[in-house]
Amino acid sequence: MIELDNISYGYGGTALFSGVSLKLAPGSFHFLTGPSGAGKTTLLRLCYADLRASVGHVRLFGQDAADLSRDQVAMIRRRIGVVHQDTQFLDHLSIAENIALPLTVADRIAEAQDNLTQLLSWVSLGPQAGQLPPELSGGERQRAALARAVIMSPDVVIADEPTGNVDWEMSQRLLALLVELNRMGKTILIATHDLAMIRSMKSDVNARVLRLKGGQLIQAGAEL
Repeated sequence: MIELDNISYGYGGTALFSGVSLKLAPGSFHFLTGPSGAGKTTLLRLCYADLRASVGHVRLFGQDAADLSRDQVAMIRRRIGVVHQDTQFLDHLSIAENIALPLTVADRIAEAQDNLTQLLSWVSLGPQAGQLPPELSGGERQRAALARAVIMSPDVVIADEPTGNVDWEMSQRLLALLVELNRMGKTILIATHDLAMIRSMKSDVNARVLRLKGGQLIQAGAEL
């Protein structure tokens, strides 16, 4: 589904990480941990072709990312839902309009109308549908970001520190939604520095913990 084969990436001539290999199989669940600055966000961006590896190969659904045109990348990204750390909403649009935006851009407005009510209910944001993003709490914004990421029914959901700006109760609620998606067959990759949060999921999901540190990716191998 998504495969990184011996990749390297760096900035300003300095390697951030090298020799990294990773395979995200259909229906798998992965946590990516590591200290700040280790390159977790960069690794995620490579997984959805927002960056291109300096060395090695990134394959997305069987296609080498280096060979893809801009239009092909755009089409593949419809199969990958991304929850950004800063949520990245358009503040002049309502939260419902923001969530529906991927389908609107893809000229699938009828689907947006059909799916939006259900999605808003799923993330418990029905009453906030008409509000603007700045009017929402941090937890509400994160739930809206998750709804936007899955409105295209992607095969893979990638989340960058989705619980970083919310309290413990809300982080558990967000993770429960991601576990539910995994049980529906979605592949999940979550970057987080919160090991306590990972441990709290032990009884809910079979996942693997990947640690990025010192330029290397260590696959813990043990199931949570």
